[in-house]
Amino acid sequence: MAVKTRQQHINREVSWMAFNERVLQEAADPRNPIIERIRFLGIYSNNMDEFFRVRIASLRRMAQLGTRDLSTLEDDPRKILSQVLDLVKKQQVQYERLFGELEEALKTEGIHLLDVHELSDEQYDFIRDFFQREVRHNLYPVIVSKRTRFPALEDHAIYFMVGLTMKGGSRASQYAVVQIPSDMPRFVVLPPSEGKQYVMFLDDVIRLQLHRIFAPFNAERIEAYIMKITRDAELDIDEDISKSLLQKMASSVDRRKKGHYVRFLYDSDMPKHMVEYVTSCLGVSGSENVIAGGRYHNRKDLMGFPLMGRNDLCFEPRPPLPHPLFRKERQNIFEVLAKKDVLLHYPYQQFDHVVNLVRESAIDPHVKSIRINLYRIAENSHIANALMNAVKNGIKVTVVLELQARFDEKNNIKWSKRLQEAGATVLHGVPGLKVHSKLLLITRSENRKSVRYCHVGTGNFHEKTAKVYSDVALLTIRKDIAKEVKKVFDFFENNYQRVQYRQLLVSPFNARRRFTELIKNEIDNAKKGLSSGIVLKLNNLVDSTLIKRLYEASQAGVQVQLIVRGVCSLVPGIPGLSENIRVTSIVGRFLEHARIYRFENAGNPLFYLGSADWMTRNLDYRVEVTVPVLDDDIKTELDDILRIQLAGNVKARIIDSSLKNKYVPREEGEEVIHSQEELYRYYKAKLESYL
Repeated sequence: MAVKTRQQHINREVSWMAFNERVLQEAADPRNPIIERIRFLGIYSNNMDEFFRVRIASLRRMAQLGTRDLSTLEDDPRKILSQVLDLVKKQQVQYERLFGELEEALKTEGIHLLDVHELSDEQYDFIRDFFQREVRHNLYPVIVSKRTRFPALEDHAIYFMVGLTMKGGSRASQYAVVQIPSDMPRFVVLPPSEGKQYVMFLDDVIRLQLHRIFAPFNAERIEAYIMKITRDAELDIDEDISKSLLQKMASSVDRRKKGHYVRFLYDSDMPKHMVEYVTSCLGVSGSENVIAGGRYHNRKDLMGFPLMGRNDLCFEPRPPLPHPLFRKERQNIFEVLAKKDVLLHYPYQQFDHVVNLVRESAIDPHVKSIRINLYRIAENSHIANALMNAVKNGIKVTVVLELQARFDEKNNIKWSKRLQEAGATVLHGVPGLKVHSKLLLITRSENRKSVRYCHVGTGNFHEKTAKVYSDVALLTIRKDIAKEVKKVFDFFENNYQRVQYRQLLVSPFNARRRFTELIKNEIDNAKKGLSSGIVLKLNNLVDSTLIKRLYEASQAGVQVQLIVRGVCSLVPGIPGLSENIRVTSIVGRFLEHARIYRFENAGNPLFYLGSADWMTRNLDYRVEVTVPVLDDDIKTELDDILRIQLAGNVKARIIDSSLKNKYVPREEGEEVIHSQEELYRYYKAKLESYL
């Protein structure tokens, strides 16, 4: 059945906006505790900043050049830009409404988010003293006039645009720009009073004390309006062959600070003449995303909204559980892995097991080498520190550290230098390819033989994100898999080599072909009357070629079940095309980040897990590694994970062409299944059964 492209695919950017609306749904959901709902507003705001810095910036460049990009499925970038900005404005209205509702909800709990008009005399005295003691020395106003250039505004920062009206009734004849300190907490907690608690934006603390800063001007009136800019985050890496990649990246990150403006967000109460003045100085216009917002910007800081001692207004703690096989305090990890493959599932289980594996390797006299590839790592990484310790103990350490992990470039440059200084061999990926795989390979001498212990995962070696990102990792010493993991690391060191992979699915070499073959196998089985089926758990599904293969599977009668957290360009439920495809999305307290693939294979299911989403960039322009799961117990566990998530009817949304994000319906009397809570109970019961 011929169906037009626009019916077959949902635009990537519009689908992403639908995903971020699911985050807003979490902020609106009264089943979530109030402070967690506020934090979801912060997550939404943070997502929007990144969206503008990357996707909107990209669309803007394409629109200016008059080009089209295959990744947008042949849509006109100008049309997409207009469509997306309309959605942004609609969601902005919804966001402001939710923020107001949550302010009122806090009041019912005795927590008051104060503004400048609500302070008692005692509270004003506290704010005045706090400002003088903690804030004033962090403020550096820039006076703007015809004789001085308007200051370059930093991405991620927020500013007051200040208008000074001089005595004598003249119009605001002087402007100033004041940056809100970014190295201070955004919220100031005031002393409690009469059983009530009080908190205030740092912005308002400064706003109240502006007369002190500008006392020399003897102004009659001082007006201050918040504003922020978003810059194009694209890195322009120069081609100077005399520089190392590390030097080029450092220079490029520095130049990012001067990237083109892609959004100017300002307080909607800012006077028109002031808006016109600022946009003129910045060189932006309405067509370049000038957006009126609320009184407060950079609401990503809501992710750090203070607890106020009210744990009852937050999610009930779900401390990561030990894996049953690693539950003993002095359990030797190598001995466990010598007997059996292990699947780790964060944050339900402890990421500390991986940290401990690297730490133990760093002091084990039998370990000869450690190879690891790092994409995103914590600012104070235990993994990286353990690697440096391994070097001190005479172990050969090779780190493939991807410098082009977007927005983590600065941190990765820092760790690259530290690891090199410690004596580790640091490789900066592969020319033309980002290294996004999650590999660890430890070579150990046992009975005069080399035994390789390997890790293939879906998430980064990052202690902080492992507490909130839901990821899986396979630990194994299977020779056929470990041998091919070694081949991947050999490729990092010798890019000219091309090798065959029989077990691993490695982008950009064989992953696309193998995924296509796995889908075709299900199609062939369905046509033969054999059992067939595909279950995919992904972050994003965008690649048009694989989407077409899934449509072909549906047309052949294959039941396709997809769990897609973020962007999904596939349209399920089109008669004659995708009626056998069901797509849901789960957004909850944990960020669904795992990639798990299940193919029915005529009753002998094949399972895979890895780092690759089904996006063109992941399949053709990055090094990604997907591993087959061969252990029967782990296959059963992956089946259980998928079964629980497919049955979820609390935080799961239906993805269809309408993009309405409707919750999965629940029949009267039907069991309530919150998949993330159910998975925690699943692992808790699993642990208890071993005790």
